[in-house]
Amino acid sequence: MPEVHVYIEIDDLERGIAFYVEGLGLQLARRLTPRWVELTGAQMPIHLLARPEPRFESGGHVLRKDFSRHWTPIHLDFVVADVDAAVERAVQAGATLERRVEHPGLWRLAALADPFGNGFDLIENPEPGYAVLTARR
Repeated sequence: MPEVHVYIEIDDLERGIAFYVEGLGLQLARRLTPRWVELTGAQMPIHLLARPEPRFESGGHVLRKDFSRHWTPIHLDFVVADVDAAVERAVQAGATLERRVEHPGLWRLAALADPFGNGFDLIENPEPGYAVLTARR
């Protein structure tokens, strides 16, 4: 199986480290450059890349960055034992709670945004819900 790394672009590295460590319980593993760190504590490494400039060149392309809230088709779900406690911890660290979702008999989740506008979910013990969905087929 291939190894997978997650990269999250943010505009302030120290604020990003504080949020992902204090708010989501990850650990700072190493600083790779002054603008790039690796976090551990999830099933795969999560890298934070600080790119505060509104545009930069990458491989001959000029990219324009926008750190306002956005939705992307790929986002992270953090599985937690207690979604209410996890939401409180994340919000205290700077997250914005966008909505709570209750799927009775399946799971509870909360959709949030990190301080940089990246969306993520906190989902409480989804495996029993996955088993229910699988049994319905």
